[in-house]
Amino acid sequence: MNSPHPSAAAPPVVRAPSRFSQFYALTKPRVVQLIVFCALIGMVLAVPGLPTWSDVQLAGVACAGIWLVAGAAAAFNCLVEQQIDAKMRRTAWRPTARGQLSNPLTLAFSAGLCALGSWILYVWVNPLTMWLTFATFVGYAVVYTVILKPLTPQNIVIGGASGAMPPVLGWAAMTGSVGPEALILFLIIFLWTPPHFWALALYRVEDYRKAGLPMLPVTHGNEFTRLQIFLYTLVLFAACLMPFIFQMSGWLYLVVAVVLSMGFSGYAWMLWRNYSDALARKTFRFSLIHLSALFAALLLDHYL
Repeated sequence: MNSPHPSAAAPPVVRAPSRFSQFYALTKPRVVQLIVFCALIGMVLAVPGLPTWSDVQLAGVACAGIWLVAGAAAAFNCLVEQQIDAKMRRTAWRPTARGQLSNPLTLAFSAGLCALGSWILYVWVNPLTMWLTFATFVGYAVVYTVILKPLTPQNIVIGGASGAMPPVLGWAAMTGSVGPEALILFLIIFLWTPPHFWALALYRVEDYRKAGLPMLPVTHGNEFTRLQIFLYTLVLFAACLMPFIFQMSGWLYLVVAVVLSMGFSGYAWMLWRNYSDALARKTFRFSLIHLSALFAALLLDHYL
């Protein structure tokens, strides 16, 4: 018997992601990892010298609780923005955008994570950390996602307060209070957020326009956004010096902060003067390196 013609062969079966993979994707793992890392920095800096074993245990439990609530906020964001996500190449793969998970199931998953994380923080850490973390959930999932993002081009600026909270949560977890040092870390992330996201929005502007979101490049144009990015990196530069000025860190951190901030401002300057999508992508990627390396240097400096 002749073998079937290749063109007549059955197409390969593409398996859908497992339920676990779908739920895990809803939590935006990369974003949550950065959130927990920044919270851990706040925990470490709140403890003078080397931590005790009880400090390590407390930090581990606090990280777990914060991860769960942050994952819940991310899942709720996917639920609310599923129609928008489906229109954007960057997010069209998400399970909610593809209709792989129903709305009730996604809502139950988000609520379950939030409840479990809040319970862990309240019982095993302290009530202040639980309430601050829950307020961050509301700020991101409701105030930013539902109200600010579709309403104003300043959504990233105002909503950035929620994204800047992790070091404050970490500090509160270890001390039961919010010190000025935690507020300095908050300020750094708060000022970092707009140039980070606007660099992304520059080369994804058509996606945002198609989705109907009033991101700054859509409402005010490319050139205005580039200028704002550059100005924000200059203010951020000054904020990154504050840990050294207020004696939270030593010379190692100062050197790293200056080099990283000069790099970020340099990218922003080039982006302002001579735009290209490729340069906007490089600026966005460097912004991730900037924040991660800055906080890593703060961590290393703390023990040296």
